Amino acid sequence: MFEVKDKVIVITGGTGVLGSSIAKSLICAGAKVVIIGRNPDKLNSITKSLENKENLIGFCCDVLDEGKLCEVRDQILKKWDSIHVLINVAGGNMPRANVNDEQTVFDVNIDEHKKVIGLNLDGTIIPSIIFGKVIAESGDGSIINISSMATYSAITRVMGYSVAKTGVNNFTQWMAMEMALKFGDRVRVNAIAPGFFIGEQNRNVLINPDGSYTERSKKVLARTPMKRFGNINELNGAVQFLCSDAASFITGVILPVDGGFSSFSGV
Repeated sequence: MFEVKDKVIVITGGTGVLGSSIAKSLICAGAKVVIIGRNPDKLNSITKSLENKENLIGFCCDVLDEGKLCEVRDQILKKWDSIHVLINVAGGNMPRANVNDEQTVFDVNIDEHKKVIGLNLDGTIIPSIIFGKVIAESGDGSIINISSMATYSAITRVMGYSVAKTGVNNFTQWMAMEMALKFGDRVRVNAIAPGFFIGEQNRNVLINPDGSYTERSKKVLARTPMKRFGNINELNGAVQFLCSDAASFITGVILPVDGGFSSFSGV
């Protein structure tokens, strides 16, 4: 796998399915990993389950809490003296922000919509500013954001999530330009756009109670040339690649990991 040994890597949303999978793979590869999550019970469970405890620390923190993030940054620097990589995994959708089949866009819950925008977009921007400054000033490191298939074309229901993740794409490109022009060619910013994976947030939408695929799942698979959902572990290689010096001339890209979904017209 790509070299990440001894790199200090901060993962927001590290208590979720995607974040914890990435954390485990990076620890196994020899990185020093910092997990940030909002739920203390989940944080304790994840940190206890991961091996090599001397290379792992966890912090209970909301990614929208600037003051707390600054405290976390300072504690990381006190322990390990540097931050090499930030992976912005925190995000996700909220069911009450959806535009469901029996609704129109004019029925959207504005308050929930704002929460989705804030969590996904500001929840990426704020950590990137706080932890990214350390990376930029060192002149060497990487920021990796999480995009979505919802940014390639319109996907029903998830208006707020789609808009926020599209903003993440633009922010990724903007930050990549800013870092390279002002802090040198070894400070990179990229994003990964996962395809369709079955996780905690979307299981009920994709899987019926009897274990069969929903109509939405069938539509997804019809547009996926590989004809299957992804395994969450299949994102780890792309993450490690972008963390490593193997990607030293790659910045500002949105890398799909999607079984071909984003490239297929359906015809």
